[in-house]
Amino acid sequence: MGLMNSTETVADEKAVIAAAEQALADIAAVRSEVAKVIFGQERVVENTLLALLSGGHALLVGVPGLAKTKLVTTLGSVLGLDSSRIQFTPDLMPSDILGSEVMDQDDSGRRSFRFVKGPVFAQLLMADEINRASPRTQSALLQSMQEYHITVAGQRYDLPSPFHVLATQNPLEQEGTYPLPEAQLDRFLLQVDVLYPELAAERQILLETTSSAEAKARGVIDAARLQEIQSLIRQMPVSDKVVDAILQLVRSARPGHGNATTDKNVAWGPGPRAGQSLMLTARARALYQGRLAPSLDDVHALAEPVLQHRMALTFAARAEGMSVRDVIAGLVRQARG
Repeated sequence: MGLMNSTETVADEKAVIAAAEQALADIAAVRSEVAKVIFGQERVVENTLLALLSGGHALLVGVPGLAKTKLVTTLGSVLGLDSSRIQFTPDLMPSDILGSEVMDQDDSGRRSFRFVKGPVFAQLLMADEINRASPRTQSALLQSMQEYHITVAGQRYDLPSPFHVLATQNPLEQEGTYPLPEAQLDRFLLQVDVLYPELAAERQILLETTSSAEAKARGVIDAARLQEIQSLIRQMPVSDKVVDAILQLVRSARPGHGNATTDKNVAWGPGPRAGQSLMLTARARALYQGRLAPSLDDVHALAEPVLQHRMALTFAARAEGMSVRDVIAGLVRQARG
């Protein structure tokens, strides 16, 4: 009996390793295909892909013209996802996102309501400039992001599977915008900061995007395969050392938990969902980089994109010119010892 259990364990381990190796090959192909269209910005591409591989949503923050929209459309093509885009504006209504009921009349004159699905019914939804919509419209998206279904006129409609939201936000223009409520920010697995490209990458952008033949990405995997990889990531083992590091980092970012710097500078810190996000994305990063288990480096590397939108500084800290990123960097240094 013991021998049989041992044999089954070995067989299971081999199956997991074989599945992981296939996933590594698929992820490498996805990375290669995206790189044909998006030049440089490796960290942005990596973090956005990590959010999708982990089964979550991402908020891309950056000034206009940094290929945020292009990245989302490219990922939709490469991952074989049914995509749609919503340009958020102040006059956008919830029904513009969710859909609405229309009245039909048949040949006999009998009338009935029919639900016409909105753009939220997609596997990859791009919410462009999400902070331009009113809180009422943002809250309509909130339910779909968390519960993966919507309710219209008392009727429930399930969203496609998988369902991911990649939202963009311009950090410069604050006029005519509605800051996202903390509850909605917490639904984003990662906040991905999109910075200006490096010199070599910008040179390549100039040369490649102004010629007559512009590169286009092809599909590498499909939605079903993406879900298989997402399931595999959730099965990856995480050592007690990594779990302890995640707990220590998340709890040190909360005021009143024994960290003097946090107590002084942080008004409120991340909740348990931050720890869940770190667990998932650390596993995804390990697989993305060709490893079968996450390390402390994965936790430290993902601290900023996981924590920065889940914390707020005190007025005194902001007055001193401090940023949330400064606080997180200090916490990571303390964790590394």
